[in-house]
Amino acid sequence: MRKSKTVLLLLSALMASCVGAETPPTTDAIKKLVEPRLGSNVKVDSVRETPYGGLYEIRIGSEILYTDKTGTYLFSGHVFNLTTSTDLTKERLEEINKIKFSDLPLDKAIKTVKGDGSRVIAVFEDPNCGYCKRFRQTTLKETDNITVYTFMYNILADDSFVKSKNIWCSPDRSKAWDDWMINNKAAPVAAEKCESPNEQVLELGHKLGVSGTPAIFFADGTRVPGAIDTKALEEKLAKMKQ
Repeated sequence: MRKSKTVLLLLSALMASCVGAETPPTTDAIKKLVEPRLGSNVKVDSVRETPYGGLYEIRIGSEILYTDKTGTYLFSGHVFNLTTSTDLTKERLEEINKIKFSDLPLDKAIKTVKGDGSRVIAVFEDPNCGYCKRFRQTTLKETDNITVYTFMYNILADDSFVKSKNIWCSPDRSKAWDDWMINNKAAPVAAEKCESPNEQVLELGHKLGVSGTPAIFFADGTRVPGAIDTKALEEKLAKMKQ
């Protein structure tokens, strides 16, 4: 009897230790493991357990990475749900990078209205950005019934500030911007006393984590980094109406 009792106690202890071993680590523990391994200059903003594959999401600014429960392996890429064909990482990025569109200082942007202007987007563009020019020359040229607020975001060259100021100080800013971006026709040199919102827009872009141009913001607060074609833009705008 005593022997059986001893065996039962040993089995109970073993089971308890196994359960403890399977207890998932806290997100704080994962962060403490991973952050120093990523380098001294990297700051992990948050760690959260995901409902798929035992992965933990690591958020660094506007970037998402994944690790395992030991903080040993790092996964860079998108996670898909194959049964629904859903890009789970993309959805999560849209969620964490959402802004409040109404908070954008639209008075510091160039306003262009096409058709009834019922659909609204804001775009951060640099006057020296080739992808921005292509976006203007194709996608936006082919899209109707839209209002576009253009923030001239000067991050590519020193003379971007000069070009942006000249355009901002033109009598018709929208026309001057299209003249340059579509027809490569430079705006007249601005008067010295004319002030532009160049610095404020640069600060705004940094605050929003805009690291490249073009960057497109939609009325629901979501964003698309980079240029998209007409079909993708129309699909996004239609999805917002649903």
